[in-house]
Amino acid sequence: MDWSLILQIVGTSLGLLYLWLEYKANIWVWVIGAIMPMVHGLLYLQSGIYADAAMQLYYVLAGIYGLCVWKRSSKNKSEATIKHTPYDWVVSLVAVYAVLHVALYFFLTRFTDSQVPFFDAMSTALSIVAMWMLSRKLVEQWLVWLVVDAISVGLYFYKGIPITGCLYLVYCVLAIVGYMRWLREARKAETAMKGCEC
Repeated sequence: MDWSLILQIVGTSLGLLYLWLEYKANIWVWVIGAIMPMVHGLLYLQSGIYADAAMQLYYVLAGIYGLCVWKRSSKNKSEATIKHTPYDWVVSLVAVYAVLHVALYFFLTRFTDSQVPFFDAMSTALSIVAMWMLSRKLVEQWLVWLVVDAISVGLYFYKGIPITGCLYLVYCVLAIVGYMRWLREARKAETAMKGCEC
């Protein structure tokens, strides 16, 4: 029995369900988001993609955190709406990404036999930032995920896990579709808020 193939199929199925729930901004995205990383973590460990494997622990914790934040924000209408990333947050998010990328790259080159430390560190650092943005329902999280997904396609094909690579090709398309939907939702929320202020 090929465990890599089974993990890829189960992970792909969960991944597609996760994306659909994220697209709909459904709170169940966080439940699947806490389960799916366990499957992907095993797959990435088998494939020698260590930062991505370790990242799955973060995803489990982020799933629990996101569920708590979305449950709390559902009681507060202004926090529950999809919105744009405030300009004053952008510099902080870029700085967090840069620090994470350098730290992960250093760790991977010094303490593992990773063959893809730069891109592994890049996709992992961007994923951490994107998950936090998702927890805040920020439209631009989809653009960060698009970059992560594009890097991951190449990474997973290179490491010989093509089914997961194909999943990330689908993720690329869905990131664009999700961005367009959330953009419309943010505009509706902005229009509604302006209407309330009048």
